[in-house]
Amino acid sequence: MKRRLFILCLLPFFLAGCFPQVDNPEEVIQENNKTQEAEKSIVPNYQISDSYYRTALPFTPSGSRGTIVYNLSSRYDSDEFEEGLLRLAQKVFPTDEYIFQEGQYLDEETVTRWLSRKMTAAQLKEKGMSEEQNLGLNPVVADENNAEEQEKNPIYLSHILEHNFLKKSEKNKVKPAGLSIGLAMNSVYYYTVEEKGGGTKESKVKISEKKIMEKGREMAQEIVKRLRQKKEVGDVPILVGIYKLEDRTSVVPGHFIAYGYAEKGTSLKWETVNEKYVLFPSSEAKKYSADYKQFQTFQDQVSEYFPNYNGIVGRAFYVDDGLKQLKIDISMQFYGKTEVIGFAQYIAGLLSYFPKQWSVEVNLKSQDGMEALILWEPDMDEPFVHIY
Repeated sequence: MKRRLFILCLLPFFLAGCFPQVDNPEEVIQENNKTQEAEKSIVPNYQISDSYYRTALPFTPSGSRGTIVYNLSSRYDSDEFEEGLLRLAQKVFPTDEYIFQEGQYLDEETVTRWLSRKMTAAQLKEKGMSEEQNLGLNPVVADENNAEEQEKNPIYLSHILEHNFLKKSEKNKVKPAGLSIGLAMNSVYYYTVEEKGGGTKESKVKISEKKIMEKGREMAQEIVKRLRQKKEVGDVPILVGIYKLEDRTSVVPGHFIAYGYAEKGTSLKWETVNEKYVLFPSSEAKKYSADYKQFQTFQDQVSEYFPNYNGIVGRAFYVDDGLKQLKIDISMQFYGKTEVIGFAQYIAGLLSYFPKQWSVEVNLKSQDGMEALILWEPDMDEPFVHIY
């Protein structure tokens, strides 16, 4: 099997659709949202594929950068939330027409305030705040130590993510042309109350998808209204996606369940999204019997020739009930680089037995970390193999 070089890029380069070395980048003029001054930027001409946006360089970080790590308890969710919002954006902001930029309108303080609970008059007085500062989108709780109140009024909204999109205008200028907002909604709310005898007790309440949709749409409408009040946003088209978080103990990420789009004004037109992640093997995976059988066959073929593997776990991504992507982690103890190479070659050969329309990624891991990566995409003649 031919050896190919697989180049690993950090997220900003994926979003930019470029490699670290770029030939003949395009120079553009961009207005700084904070200073209102024109600044020179470059836009790489190279684009990896239609799945990735190019970005204006130097990369301008969001004012709320890093908050996603603190607000989402699962790394699976934090990654998928961001990547999924980019997928949704492509429905209205095509990658060949728009340039990506991290969110510039919502800073950390604003996001934190919007994620908080609405406060009562007494709570505002206690904190020395005015009604104009009472911007929390989550429901009010008069007594946070009251379990019944917590249960009836869970925190629905866990995080807000913003992405901006620019478009070229006359004389090589770029201007804001689109904005996407992701709302990460809890499907399970954990809360802690003090017990009478001392100590604390943690409890949880499940939140139905129907309730997530209801509250998410209400909050989306309010957020669009607030954004429209910002002079720099104006009538820029806005997309808002509602993301259903998984329980913090889950080993698969959540997924988007709906998105709304407002070309101008504050009225969002809503569409449902049929996506989900399924763990292989699991009882849920058995509902997709044909796909599950393919995965079991792969497992059997691995164990037949390499019985000392420690486990195989797959995470399947379904769109409109069809499997689009399968990520497989194989844990195994290797005793030399030649063993890694031999095992990777064997796995690469097995990928040809999966349906051609599947995107498959296999990560070979040991107690020392990543050992090899094998990729198969529908348009490939043979898999990519990278040995670490």
